[in-house]
Amino acid sequence: MTERDTDRPDLPETSRSLPIAMLRAREKMMAPVRQMLQKVDVTEQQWRVLRVLDERGTMDPKDLAQAACLLNPSLTRIMQHLERKGMIRRKDHPSDRRRVLLDITPEGVALLRAAAPESQQIFARLEEKFGRDKIERLLDLLNELSELDLE
Repeated sequence: MTERDTDRPDLPETSRSLPIAMLRAREKMMAPVRQMLQKVDVTEQQWRVLRVLDERGTMDPKDLAQAACLLNPSLTRIMQHLERKGMIRRKDHPSDRRRVLLDITPEGVALLRAAAPESQQIFARLEEKFGRDKIERLLDLLNELSELDLE
């Protein structure tokens, strides 16, 4: 055994590290998605905001940030950009004039619809190579993992 071997921390190999494995899988999955998003001129974060608003309807920015896995300061910049592009709109909150609500515009919906065929092709390739059952199990496990309180 070398001195380096004895000084190494007692950590799992990186191939068995859950955070590293999740990052590797994310990068593998996101590569074709990023190419698709470039074609419609939106970032990953902007895409998530549009997807969440399309799925859930009008939302409070704080709830939107959480649903889209964004920090509030990041959402502020993304909101401004998407609003300038005409993809989302702000509305006055009905009971609290200090707050706003966000909604997707018809232009935002059109962008999602335009990208949908390529997005569906990407996920069809994933399903073909990985299998529908594995995808469903993985989604169930990831959703369960995201519900844990590890702090």
